[in-house]
Amino acid sequence: METDPYSREREEMVEFQVRARGVRDPRVLAAMEKIPRHFFVPKGFERSAYEDRPLPIGEGQTISQPYIVALMTEQLELAPQDRVLEIGTGSGYQAALLAELAGRVISIERLSDLADKARENLARAGVTGVTVVVGDGTQGYPPEAPYDAIIITAASPSIPQPLIDQLAEGGRLIAPVGPRDCQDLIKLVKREGRVEEIPLGGVCFVPLIGQFGWRGEGSL
Repeated sequence: METDPYSREREEMVEFQVRARGVRDPRVLAAMEKIPRHFFVPKGFERSAYEDRPLPIGEGQTISQPYIVALMTEQLELAPQDRVLEIGTGSGYQAALLAELAGRVISIERLSDLADKARENLARAGVTGVTVVVGDGTQGYPPEAPYDAIIITAASPSIPQPLIDQLAEGGRLIAPVGPRDCQDLIKLVKREGRVEEIPLGGVCFVPLIGQFGWRGEGSL
């Protein structure tokens, strides 16, 4: 890994943007202190990587605000042996955090150029255990189902049924659900084949495009 000139910025990000807002899982906090977020933003944006806001990564996509990433990650309640499915690879930053906390991560990206860049970012950061797949994330990834946790990093009008079907018993799913402009962050927990829905507050994500998501302009 390259020499890291941003360790202090990362520590301050975790302390003042994440821990101060109520994220307490020590494994999540440690992962965010470890993963070099500036490796996952475009050149010229490195100094902004640890700011309290999302940043553009190209193709109309963003890397989410650090707090939102931390909140969604904590709510997945990951164990070291868990198999995780991520819908919307983007820059690869979320996948890198998931790989620190779980045993296996499958990440699906609709846009091949973004998928290639995410693979480069993950390799540069020394992250292993992530497989990036190009495809329609709303259909999930049946070859490795069921999943202990599923995270959707783009907004859908409803949670795609294939993803609910691919969630293991006791599994957790986190997704922004609602209109294209702003949504509600929802957590589902599958128990005895049924899902319990837990609201987590308002968020704003780019739209999830696919067979079981939005059909118009926008992207994962």
